[in-house]
Amino acid sequence: MSYESKANLLEAVRREAAGMFALAEEPETWMAPTGAGDWQVRDVFGHLIDTTETYFVGFDAARKGTNPPESVPLRDMAAHVDRGARQFRALERKEALDRLALAFERMLGITEDLTEGDWAGLLVPHKYMGPLPVPFYPVFQLVDYAVHSWDIRQGVGKPHALEARSADLLVPLCYVLWASTPVVGPDTEPIELGIRITSGANAGDTRVAVGPEGAATTAGPIDDLSCAIEFDPGSFVLTAYGRTNAGTARGDRELAHKFLGGFFRI
Repeated sequence: MSYESKANLLEAVRREAAGMFALAEEPETWMAPTGAGDWQVRDVFGHLIDTTETYFVGFDAARKGTNPPESVPLRDMAAHVDRGARQFRALERKEALDRLALAFERMLGITEDLTEGDWAGLLVPHKYMGPLPVPFYPVFQLVDYAVHSWDIRQGVGKPHALEARSADLLVPLCYVLWASTPVVGPDTEPIELGIRITSGANAGDTRVAVGPEGAATTAGPIDDLSCAIEFDPGSFVLTAYGRTNAGTARGDRELAHKFLGGFFRI
């Protein structure tokens, strides 16, 4: 993601965060269920507190040479994230909202102050993924606020869909997610299929190959492949993050099923 896109990305983060905070304005929703496993709404906010405050540790390590966050394998992320979210259940609703609002504004300030040089070259240690280029961090913030807002609406029964501009921005990250989370081993049979995003700013075709060494994506034509799965941007994001099972499979449907079931959740 280019430095010129930073303002657009931060606008999306602000928009999605405002929507998520608004969903918690009614006290009775605080312990309501969500679409994120067995989390309640309060756990979503606890997760955002835990995640954002851990980002500060990473940025301090990158800038000041202090200790980085504890390193945890990505395969173990789900369990650690769950514990991190639930540790804040003792906070009252207002206390949790105020704490996250403070962390959110601080993170926005860090991102707004990034120079073009930082954007291109600064690596910040991530708890689960190791050193990452700095643009990943505001994109991760967009994931958290956009997808978890969907989770809250799903749980409390409000009408919900991903906003198009946010979904468009997250499409490239979903390929990174798939490349990072395949369930593979020495005996994995190599497969290749195509993904077609049918609309939006990142519409286009991508080839995805999965084998013993992992998963890799390459933008390019897919008409020669035995299977292609089509998604609109929102369905793609929600499928990649395990919120729904979506997509239109063309060609070898069994291959599509094998592929879509071949990733671990984070």
